[in-house]
Amino acid sequence: MANYFKAAVKPKTSNQRLTVTVDKLDMNGVGVARWQNKPIFIAGVLPNEIVDVKVIEQKSKYARAKLISIDKQSDSRVIPQCQHFGLCGGCDLQMLALEEQLLFKQQKVADLFSRSFSTQNMTPAINTAHLPWQAAIKSSPWHYRRKARIGVQFDKNAQATIGFRQKSTNQLAAIKSCPVLVEPLNAIFPLLKKLLAQLTVKSAIGHIEVIQADISDTNSADKIQKDNQVVVVVRQLKSMNDTDIGLWQSYAQRHCWHVIIDDGNKQLPLADIKGGDSFELSYELADTSKIYFSSNDFIQINHQVNNAMISQALAWLNILATDNVLDLFCGLGNFSLALAKHAKRVVGVEGMQTMVDKATQNSLVNGLDNCQFYQADLNSYWLLEPWVQGQVFDKVLLDPARAGAEQAVSQIAELKIPCVLYVSCDPATLARDSAILISKGYKLEKISLMDMFSQTKHVETMVLFTHN
Repeated sequence: MANYFKAAVKPKTSNQRLTVTVDKLDMNGVGVARWQNKPIFIAGVLPNEIVDVKVIEQKSKYARAKLISIDKQSDSRVIPQCQHFGLCGGCDLQMLALEEQLLFKQQKVADLFSRSFSTQNMTPAINTAHLPWQAAIKSSPWHYRRKARIGVQFDKNAQATIGFRQKSTNQLAAIKSCPVLVEPLNAIFPLLKKLLAQLTVKSAIGHIEVIQADISDTNSADKIQKDNQVVVVVRQLKSMNDTDIGLWQSYAQRHCWHVIIDDGNKQLPLADIKGGDSFELSYELADTSKIYFSSNDFIQINHQVNNAMISQALAWLNILATDNVLDLFCGLGNFSLALAKHAKRVVGVEGMQTMVDKATQNSLVNGLDNCQFYQADLNSYWLLEPWVQGQVFDKVLLDPARAGAEQAVSQIAELKIPCVLYVSCDPATLARDSAILISKGYKLEKISLMDMFSQTKHVETMVLFTHN
């Protein structure tokens, strides 16, 4: 049978100049106006602004335009503090006043809740337009991010560009500084660029990850700790020769970096390659618990919000000394250790055995003997697992990845656990999972934003559910 193929059709463009009034921001923080009876999307604008734009793409149901000038500014517009704003794809909302950013994120959550109830044809047990919002958890809107992956791209002359992806492209924006990174990391870009230019093995680096962490010398008898150190993880695509190792060592000594080489199979401290002191990474919680982690482990990137988030979780759950608490998607024990200091018993469950082992070790290091950690696929049926059978849990905390916890919340409802705290990093899956809990008789008691990623469209949320 013959196959017939059509050539790819490029989007229609008109380069037409328009003046439009912005109605709102969409879920991604992009401005929406109306043109020819369809929405036209414009990045970098705010509601109620009158703007001149150029149409760059036309579809049957929508169009896109590029901002040319603003004829009438919103009262909520502020001057972006980053010199790379508009080119770098890392931040979306720097032009919007901070309190308005929070209102935008709050409305985004409410809209997704309403849409989720409508999609599932549910009669809402709550008024999604008037959710029981509590005060948002906030930190400084700048210099809050303690971990970031920096892209590296080489041109045909092996000259490196380092930075973050530009908006809507895989190309990198050359970054000189990043004001959302904590101070030790903010100014690292020129140093890395100068170092890469001196390497003898060219085009050898895939990316560089930078982390602020507390460092303990594992070879030292008293494990001397240094706080707020800079860790640099180098994704090495080619073997590193002695000259380049010496160059990395020189920069590490001069700038107090702790360098780790990642060859794709393992991560090894640079000191171990040539002989020297090994080290451990950790961060401290507000209650003085210490979480040890590896450079490739997930940690919450906003230290201040993380501590406030844990404190609020404890307060909302009202942990009692008689409580048995289930901590699902527990990771390294970020919530588990704090829960265990107040509860009778904590059972933490995580999908990866390596994380289970690290959470167990973290509980032991912190002198906690009322934590047990187990490995299980929480996106499958787990009610027959031994850590569930015969157990009665008073409260449950779950902190899933962006995919949410559809299977887990259904089984939590089967267990009839009376108090559920859901920590979410994706409002769409939170809305879906909340609808499941509410359909099973749970009541949404409290909800708050956690501004983990200020200046961006990303939304983190905490929700408390109860069941009589």
